[in-house]
Amino acid sequence: MPDRGIHSPLECSDTFLDAAMDRLELAPAMRQLLRGPYREVMVELPLVRDDGELRVYSGYRVQHDNARGPFKGGLRFHPSVDMDHFRALAAVMTWKTAVADIPFGGAKGGIDCDPHELTKAELETLTKRFTEKMDEVIGPNRDIPAPDVGTGAPQMAWIFDAYAVRHGYEPGVVTGKPIQLGGSLGRTEATGRGVSMVTAWACEEEGLELEGASVAIQGFGNVGSHAARFLAGLGARVVAVSDVHGGLYREEGLDVDALFEARARDRDQPIAEAGAPGEPLANDELLTLDVDILIPAAIEGVLHGGNAGEVRAAMVVEAANLPSTCEAHALLVGRHVTVIPDIVANAGGVIVSYLEWVQNRERMRWDVERVNGDLERILGRAWREVSSRAREEGVDYRLAAYDLAVSRVREAIELRGF
Repeated sequence: MPDRGIHSPLECSDTFLDAAMDRLELAPAMRQLLRGPYREVMVELPLVRDDGELRVYSGYRVQHDNARGPFKGGLRFHPSVDMDHFRALAAVMTWKTAVADIPFGGAKGGIDCDPHELTKAELETLTKRFTEKMDEVIGPNRDIPAPDVGTGAPQMAWIFDAYAVRHGYEPGVVTGKPIQLGGSLGRTEATGRGVSMVTAWACEEEGLELEGASVAIQGFGNVGSHAARFLAGLGARVVAVSDVHGGLYREEGLDVDALFEARARDRDQPIAEAGAPGEPLANDELLTLDVDILIPAAIEGVLHGGNAGEVRAAMVVEAANLPSTCEAHALLVGRHVTVIPDIVANAGGVIVSYLEWVQNRERMRWDVERVNGDLERILGRAWREVSSRAREEGVDYRLAAYDLAVSRVREAIELRGF
């Protein structure tokens, strides 16, 4: 078997950061400040399950940097998470919020559980116990969690409720909440909408016609399904999508609306069994299809040293966090594949989380047109700044984005003092 060349998310995050710090010629002390997390918290979460079994889970929160504002980042409920995992993702959030130029820093956390194995009551108890243990380090002016893999609006509602026991009504403690509890219109689809926007702008920059372009999307969860729907609406031909069970391929284009509706009805049904026309396809096959645009929208590390050389897409748009290892990125760029990095491509979610947080502070609710307009304005500005830097400096989009982000965080640290 070929060497897959898989690197840990933390190693790859540090590699991307090091390249930017080298270009900016940062002093050793500043490098240490930018690389290391501000705080790491790990807690024990005992849970008596409905059948009487006692299980002990671990809860994590890594707060990377708050020089530019309160910590911000998702909560991931997945059995394979650990501290290194969250160290990498927390750093990615720091750079993402800096590229978007919104007043947040980066954080990430979660629980090493499989939410599909827990009943609703068990999951609520575990989530509220996590909130109680993290009470001293989260809050609307300290650290604002949000949904990530394995979590969504229900978990954010439970956190909102558990936090209110000690602090009263504070909807800004989390984002991605149900609308009835202070959530923002447009938040659910924001990341996927942002992916489609950035894809369209990148195609224009690179001279690739989006209308009629073939698109393959790995991952048909919240981000991937909405990205597929918006891209199809822009005239792209979505030829392949997949979930954890496998995928579906149709050269003339899939019925994205039918797949989206099927996923909304039953999130656990394999996408290949949704009833839409198409041929079954393995996840690994999807990544190497002969398409114009490949969008990894699932988990980190799916593009690595073992398969990056087989990618045939002209453009890779990273809808997931860290979907390309550092080795894969080097291979793709070396083969002249355009890579749109995660800290730009999927920033739509944190931008609308910011807008939700602002609405909570104002005790106001904006209409969806205002939310979507602000998303396009903020994300569009970030894209123009990154693409201009890439063009002027003669570097790839990832290095341009990291240069911009690191410069902004460094400046904030220097202005605040040590």
